[in-house]
Amino acid sequence: MANGKTLIIVLVTLVLGFAAGFALRPVIAPQPEPVAGALPGATVTSEARGMQYFVAHIDEARRIVAGCRDGSVRGGECATADQTISRVEAQERQKRFLGN
Repeated sequence: MANGKTLIIVLVTLVLGFAAGFALRPVIAPQPEPVAGALPGATVTSEARGMQYFVAHIDEARRIVAGCRDGSVRGGECATADQTISRVEAQERQKRFLGN
């Protein structure tokens, strides 16, 4: 009899805890506010762009590296853009050397 009551109390407590967590989620972790001037529905990310992006946009990578050198750009994109430029230039040298 005591085991049955304990099980019911534990289950009720778990259900109430989960319900309270879902109900209080907006208060505990509010959604980020949209950036002023951003298009509605556009997602704004602060993540650094990857190497694939910079390979496709090599001029953007060169602009980022120049900005990193003069101090106007900071963050994780500096190293990624620099590595991408090195890799693309190496591929271009290899193509010229092999005559492809």
